Amino acid sequence: MTNLETHPHETECTATGAAGPVRERYEARQVPLGGLRAAVVSRTLPHRELSTVGAWCFLDAFTPGDAPMNVLPHPHIGLQTVTWPLEGRMLHRDSLGSEQLLRPGELNLMTSGAGVSHSEFTVDDVGARGLQLWVALPDPDRHADAAFEHVGADDLPVVETGGVRARVFVGELDGVSSPAHVHTPLVGAQIDLSARSSAAVPLRPDFEYAVQTIDGEVRVAGERLEPGPLLYLGTGREELPLAADGVARLLLLGGEPLGEDLLMWWNFVGRTHAEIAEAREDWEAHSVRFGTIPAHGDERIPAPALPNVRLTPRRRRHR
Repeated sequence: MTNLETHPHETECTATGAAGPVRERYEARQVPLGGLRAAVVSRTLPHRELSTVGAWCFLDAFTPGDAPMNVLPHPHIGLQTVTWPLEGRMLHRDSLGSEQLLRPGELNLMTSGAGVSHSEFTVDDVGARGLQLWVALPDPDRHADAAFEHVGADDLPVVETGGVRARVFVGELDGVSSPAHVHTPLVGAQIDLSARSSAAVPLRPDFEYAVQTIDGEVRVAGERLEPGPLLYLGTGREELPLAADGVARLLLLGGEPLGEDLLMWWNFVGRTHAEIAEAREDWEAHSVRFGTIPAHGDERIPAPALPNVRLTPRRRRHR
């Protein structure tokens, strides 16, 4: 999936170190994605004061609505797209020749490298609900070949204790690892809580973490968290106490604090204004860099205009 904003803001993610455990809420903002019947997503990352959690740099939650989440071919550089559906099925196509139906509980992971294009379409009339995330590629890997992986539900590991069940879709948690290939130490997991359940999920003190409630209400380290905001937890935690009175679902993100500065604009994660401008020019010129998706013919999403000034930073608040 893509960032379809017609006037995207640039975001420079300056490398910082999170020092110790915190509890900070970052409210979601509603982002219209353009068009006459524009879909609206709920975005919690990047935030003006929190641009990354580990290498995680983008988080949208989308729900069924008047406009289905049908996204024509569009480009990416410098990132991995992580598509995690919650309801409904989606069809992924990309310029590598992949065509993959995606169901809830399954993972699609696409690595853009120096350039790739893809599309995603809702299959069911009821629409789709899910999470779209990006992982920034570290400098040694961001110019590598593009790749696509699909991991079925049976191949994603699960950690379960005390009525709390964590399905790890990328990275590692409590000694189990997803088979999906990532380039930095991190974790992404969906945690399901049964009614009147509680448990302490083991964490790595060197990771920074954030959580977002998907359904229900969860007590996270003693703080009630309803669907909507992202709760940033910082580093230095060895466990995460969770409890729920009713059935609930939670997203857990974490990773080693990012040690590189990033510049994000539209669907590109780069390092400099020139690099972003070149990627945009190549997409508009139909360069072989981004390939083609024959099933869509000439249909594609045009790139927005760059601002008339050089892209400027939105710095993450130093911790």
